[in-house]
Amino acid sequence: MIRLEKLPGRIAVLYLDNPPLNILNLQMTGQLIDLTTQIENDDEIRVLIITGAGEKAFCAGADIKEFVAVRDHVVEKKLRRENEALLKIENLSKPVIAAINGVALGGGCEIALACDIRFMDEDLKMGLPEVKLGVFPGSGGLYRLPEIVGISHAMELMYTGEMISAQEAFRIGLINHITEPHHALSSAKELAEKIAKQPKHSLSFIKQGVRRSMELNRHDAIEYNLELSDKVFKTEDCDEGVKAFFEKRAPHFK
Repeated sequence: MIRLEKLPGRIAVLYLDNPPLNILNLQMTGQLIDLTTQIENDDEIRVLIITGAGEKAFCAGADIKEFVAVRDHVVEKKLRRENEALLKIENLSKPVIAAINGVALGGGCEIALACDIRFMDEDLKMGLPEVKLGVFPGSGGLYRLPEIVGISHAMELMYTGEMISAQEAFRIGLINHITEPHHALSSAKELAEKIAKQPKHSLSFIKQGVRRSMELNRHDAIEYNLELSDKVFKTEDCDEGVKAFFEKRAPHFK
């Protein structure tokens, strides 16, 4: 239901593959947890892209048919695991790009929110319709969405449960790039190729620094920045970058 494809240039694509709508079920959640651990420890992967298999959906949300079986203990049976999976995506030391190539609703939208950068085809829609089921986004949407688009936009989207177009998602900052139909993945790969050429430790520290600093006050964020700076200036890639600058050539990072 989830498959991983490695591409040249230290890029990997994770496919949500549960046709026809790539619905997120308990089995897929477990696979996400296992695969993100594998990806974290794989030095052959520098950048990860997450996308949907087929052309209908990135991920149309959670499997509502499972609600009956988990409703009595929904946190332990379902939501805690989903939050663990999405937090592992968010906390990967490697850049993660969402290529939204089909509808992204509910849990599917929440997966995209856990990524660092989002591409979306111009003819698609996304949203968090949980309120229409009498619940609310329970796997990160409640706090990730306002971090990305601001409180007012997030409240409106979750209050109404309405889907929004790619154009509106771009306007409020929910996605980074609008692409032509069927081009989200190819465009994401182009950016991934650029990013994958950058030094490993710099990419990791940028991600750690941005994510962690959002949880800290200004003083502690500065101290954390200095801690990471001390580490990155001691890497071989920093030596190579400085040497290449003075030699007026392109750096060859390890």
